[in-house]
This record gives sequence, C-alpha cells and structure tokens, in this order.
Amino acid sequence: MDKELQKMFEIHGGILKTSELLQCGCYHRKMQQLIRNGEIEQIRRGYYQRIDGNSYSEIAIIAGLFQDAVLCMESALDYYGYTERTPSAWNLAVPDSSSRRRFRIVWPVIKPHFIRQSKFPVGITEIEMEGTKVKIYDRERTICDCLTHRNKMDIEVFNSAIRGYLADPKRSEARLGKYAAVLRVQGKVQEVLGVWL
Repeated sequence: MDKELQKMFEIHGGILKTSELLQCGCYHRKMQQLIRNGEIEQIRRGYYQRIDGNSYSEIAIIAGLFQDAVLCMESALDYYGYTERTPSAWNLAVPDSSSRRRFRIVWPVIKPHFIRQSKFPVGITEIEMEGTKVKIYDRERTICDCLTHRNKMDIEVFNSAIRGYLADPKRSEARLGKYAAVLRVQGKVQEVLGVWL
C-alpha cells in the first residue's frame, strides 16, 4: 500500500468509502489486489477498512460507518456500569429519517433505534472508547429511554439499570426531571424512582 493511501486511511480513522479510494487512484483492479494481499477488507458495500492493529475494533468501525449515531439503551447501560449483561448488539440511536438499509451489515452486530427528530438530540454527550471518540446518551437520557421501553426490556436488565443509576454519585436529579418533561416520561420517573430521589 502506498504512503498516500495509508495517510488517507489514517485521516479517516481506518475506513474509506469507494469514492475516497478512487480519489487516491485506487481503482477496481488495485482494490482487488489490496483485498487479496490482506491489506484492506470490505466491511459494508462501498466501505473498506485497512487491516492493521486497530482493524478489528468494533467501536472504530461503528464510529466510521455511523457518524450520526449515538450509543443508547443496553450499550449505554454497559458503558455506565448499570448492567452486568454484555449486550448482544450495539444499540445505536439515529434520527427516524435515516435509511434502514444502511444498517444491514454482518459485523459488528447493530441494533438501530429510530428516534423522532425532536427527541433525538436530548442528552447527547461524547466519550472515548478504545481510543475512538463516540457519541452516547448521558445517564439521565439512558434512564428515560429505559422507562420509555420498560415493557420491551428484560426485567433483570431494567431493574439493574435503575439500581445502578440510583447508586451512581454522578447522577443528576435536576437533569433527569428536565429530560423527563421533554421526553414525556414524568409519570414513569415518579412511579419508579420517586420514592428514592
């Protein structure tokens, strides 16, 4: 792989689109040669990853493919230590206007959550995971989402999330109340957490 192409991969976090490869003069024959040599691999139609020490970091691939996505639900619970169960898929919140087709990838396993545009930006923050910056919903938004989807969640995961949040010294009751109003879950917050807050 030539230095210009290596630099392009570095600039774009190890993932390039077909159009970006073409800009570097990497046409079909050269792409196929790089794949055969084990230097790049196709991770989704139109997206290629450089194979190096960071190649198999799922979070790096997610950040590269889904730049508008926000870690949510079980993925956020796992990050905050509110569950002992490792999620079977990466839970990603995206605006409800997003194409469903873009999430049809074999690996990593993605579970998209399509969120109404008015509610999507509430509680977005940025963290670093495995050296990659990613967006995630903060603690309070994550708890509001759990309350919203309580009937669809495993009861153990839900209870663990509530216990984890209540024991977290970084929780913010003021922020929880503010989000609950915007996301229309004030009644559920009062019902489930009211006794403890």
